[in-house]
Amino acid sequence: MANAFVHVELNTTDVDKAKAFYGKLFEWTLEDVPMGPGASYTMIKVGQGTGGGMVKHPVPGAPSAWLAYVQVEEIKAATEKARSLGATIMQDVVEVPGMGWLSILIDPTGAALGLWQPKM
Repeated sequence: MANAFVHVELNTTDVDKAKAFYGKLFEWTLEDVPMGPGASYTMIKVGQGTGGGMVKHPVPGAPSAWLAYVQVEEIKAATEKARSLGATIMQDVVEVPGMGWLSILIDPTGAALGLWQPKM
């Protein structure tokens, strides 16, 4: 399927509490990956199917929420197309070193969605 959902990320107010809950609930394998001084990203490895991650919510005061990512072929073009169709761009295209690029948008109905272009 073109433009499949490829990653699901929990932006949470309490990473440790989320890891304890989801690790026990689903028996997911959770692996912390350093992201720079004092920061880390928890990869969710589910075995089969779409995996994901957990990270401290980047928006102060915002509630914890899951964010789905859709894979695109050309992230800059897809982000601009979303904007032209009425999306608000919350995070413009940014590189995830060694992995790919992402952007985050709010669609015209208010739903958040991530776009992802992997490095090939």
